[in-house]
Amino acid sequence: MTGARQIAPGVQAALLLLWVTLLGAVFATVEIQIEGGAGWAANLPTWRLDNSWLNLFWGGKTITGYHVWVFAFMALVFHLPLFITGLFSWRHEVRIIGSVMVFWIIEDFLWFLFNPAFGFGKFAPEFIPWHKHWMLGVPVDYILSLAAGVVLIGWSYRSTLKKETA
Repeated sequence: MTGARQIAPGVQAALLLLWVTLLGAVFATVEIQIEGGAGWAANLPTWRLDNSWLNLFWGGKTITGYHVWVFAFMALVFHLPLFITGLFSWRHEVRIIGSVMVFWIIEDFLWFLFNPAFGFGKFAPEFIPWHKHWMLGVPVDYILSLAAGVVLIGWSYRSTLKKETA
């Protein structure tokens, strides 16, 4: 590809995290417009699945049709570059999965922060019943997904650095 310029992996990782944060901020505002102050699709006309073993994969939260389709849509959006470029690698797949995980945590937190019905003052278990498990002042999902996402992204760039120095 002529005219393409390689960015250093550390800079690229930082830019990726900034971009994922921007995407999370924009999507949080979209979801605020859709859900208003009634989080986790409480007032949306969507199907719901409770009391199923599948709820374990959602941190104990109700599975809603809205969230299944929104999550699927965003996973497809994050994979779009693979289809645009025609370049697939497991390193890129790991980076995408990590980015999606970080995106959803950032998006969810910013939904509370930006939402006039919540704000930082109401970012607590007593105001957010759909996040059932909390630790260190945040939903456990945040800690687990953010840690896993950052590790996956870091690993994906580490393997790039090893290839470049070999």
